[in-house]
Amino acid sequence: MSKAAKKGKKGEADEAKEEKVIYYGPPQNNLKKDENVFGVCHLFASFNNTFIHVTDLSGRETYIRITGGQKVKADREESSPYAAMLAAADVVKALKTVVINALHIKMRARGGVETKSPGP
Repeated sequence: MSKAAKKGKKGEADEAKEEKVIYYGPPQNNLKKDENVFGVCHLFASFNNTFIHVTDLSGRETYIRITGGQKVKADREESSPYAAMLAAADVVKALKTVVINALHIKMRARGGVETKSPGP
């Protein structure tokens, strides 16, 4: 058998071994206009900082993770509503690039015997 014939047979075997790849990444751009693509926003407000972490529905892939401390310079302003507002604006910009247009919000804050309102 010639080398060309052997290569032909090997190429046919490679095509048969191809499997469908499951895609877990951000949604594709072939969406309809009225279709919602959901993400999950994990929001944690403590007395020292505010964390915003956006993932896909399974929690497997992180789209963006940002804190209030990344937006302001002074340590005392990390947990302020202003820092949280700046972080939320960056989250919105990042989610538009990965075509997420709807969010489920999961919020955590200090609890127990302390105050029930989130943040400082």
